[in-house]
Formats: sequence, C-alpha cells, structure tokens
Amino acid sequence: MRAADIFKRIAICILAGLVLGAVLSEAAFHFLSTGETRVPRVIELDIPPGTAAEVLAGRAEPSLPTSLNFVLGDTLLVKNHDSVVHTLGPVLIPPGASGVLKLDSPSYSAVSCSFQPGRYLGLTMDSPLIGETRLIGILEAGMPMGFLFSLYVIFALPTKKRSAA
Repeated sequence: MRAADIFKRIAICILAGLVLGAVLSEAAFHFLSTGETRVPRVIELDIPPGTAAEVLAGRAEPSLPTSLNFVLGDTLLVKNHDSVVHTLGPVLIPPGASGVLKLDSPSYSAVSCSFQPGRYLGLTMDSPLIGETRLIGILEAGMPMGFLFSLYVIFALPTKKRSAA
C-alpha cells in the first residue's frame, strides 16, 4: 500500500470520527440539557416588604425561592424592599438598597440567608455550556474515534493488491 493511500484512509477515518463525534455529542447535549446552557448573566432577586416578619413567624415568603440554579460567572443582584437589613452570605443589604453576590466559584452550595426561615439559600451552579465547550466535546469524542477507525482500516481490513499491467 502506498503512503498516499494510507494518508487518504487516515483522513477519511478522522473525518468520519469527527462527524460521528459531532452527532453523538450534540445528541447527548440535547437529551441531557438542563436548561442552564447559557452564558453568565445578572439575575435579580427582590426581597418584598414584610419578609422579615414572615421569617420571624416561621413562614417563607412565597415569592422567594428556597434554591436557585446558576451558571458559574453569574451575578446575583438582591434588592431589599423590606424595612430591615438582610444578609445573603457575605453580602449585607440595607433596607431600600441592593447587594451583589458574584458567583464565580463553584464553592457555593448554600449560603446563609436572613430572608429564609431555614436561614440558608441553596445554590446550584453549572459550568456555562457555550459553543466553545460544545466544540471541545465534539473534538474530544471525534478525534480518538477517528484514530481508532484509522487503525482498524489500516491494520484489520485487507487491501486490494494492484496488478502491474
């Protein structure tokens, strides 16, 4: 077998591996997507008036979630419309003011929170799944598959011998 034929087979196999990797990776992406496949952004949370009284009575304010889903890099902007100071993790939020919690570390899973009866707010963080991440997934699936196809085609499949005419 000539070197040109071998390189042609390798190129075709790598291309086939990339195509199959793209199909499998994108299928997995669509079937397993959680909805948090976006770029980081600012997310606003409003603490309504009377929240402190509800918490003291042991009731949760119905408009406030007990857990939130984020993408790493999101910013949580908390606006305090209540008449008392509230805290969210390291952020102190006076009445009528806003506080910002930058979610750039996966270390948060729950933060202390004065506007929840349990005194904690659960945080779930996913890595941002953007085009670059998806492309890396396709390459990481497709390239090894293409090389394995190449090895199979070169060493396991017999080649036709050309007759010298």
